[in-house]
Amino acid sequence: MSDKEIPVRVQQIRYEADTILSVELVQLDSSALPLFEAGAHIDLILSDQLRRSYSLYQPYGKGRSYSVAVHLDPQGRGGSRHVHEMLRVGEQIRVSPPKNNFPLDERATKSVFIAGGIGITPIICMIRRLSEIGRPWELHYAARSRSAAAFLDGIGTLAGKGRIIYHFDDEKGGDLMDLDAIFAASPEAHFYCCGPEPMLAAYEKAGAAVPRAQVHLEYFSGTQEAARDGGFEVVLAQSGRALEIPSGKSILDVLLDNNVSVPFACNDGVCGTCETRVLEGRPDHRDMILTEEERAAGETMMVCCSGSKSRRLVLDL
Repeated sequence: MSDKEIPVRVQQIRYEADTILSVELVQLDSSALPLFEAGAHIDLILSDQLRRSYSLYQPYGKGRSYSVAVHLDPQGRGGSRHVHEMLRVGEQIRVSPPKNNFPLDERATKSVFIAGGIGITPIICMIRRLSEIGRPWELHYAARSRSAAAFLDGIGTLAGKGRIIYHFDDEKGGDLMDLDAIFAASPEAHFYCCGPEPMLAAYEKAGAAVPRAQVHLEYFSGTQEAARDGGFEVVLAQSGRALEIPSGKSILDVLLDNNVSVPFACNDGVCGTCETRVLEGRPDHRDMILTEEERAAGETMMVCCSGSKSRRLVLDL
């Protein structure tokens, strides 16, 4: 177990919607957990081979427990199925400390949130925070139906503190959410979107004319294939070991094959768990986290999905 991993116990599992369970976790000795800010996620380490990232949705600052919500994804790679079918109250697992790739700007004059399905999890934490500090917000919440939408009761209690617009497919006759109109109505606002890939693609297109600093989003999965072309060498600066990356393997694959300790979770470049400093070489970035400026600087990379444009890549490992 890594020194940074936290042993926890499953205190509660609740049904939240048709395919969504929430999981509440506490420290084994009931002591306080590391604090976090709205938009943060943790990794659930379900086994040595199964580690997945999930957003924290409960109010933060208390430190008593962590709560995540997990959608049963029929196209997933085993994490959500494990939670839904195997995880039990009282079971002990490990989690990572919170990490935030989707931070909330609490100084914004107005915040507009667009959530699709399970994408409500980080956003509900954000609107609770803004309600606490008295900042204006607006939520557009889309789901297939009311029965598929998690946390409707909790969101309803905040109705007097912000504006909430629901968009349920079976009540809209198949009409899509008008993202262009949402952006046009509040050009001065900061916008946040979390949901399925088609929604995020439409959101990025609709927000193209808004200053990039005002447009925030979080992906569930990567939109690019992981780099597996191989043909380059990775040097581990801390030990001096040199590892050849062959065709068909990612950097992370080779690191794990050679018993190199490196944290990872999503394997898609969306959680940031495996972000690693680059000391030499030019990464071939395939993640969904780094900005264009950060990619151009080449100072870090996600080793789960990114490759190398240079023959030699030196990593701070």
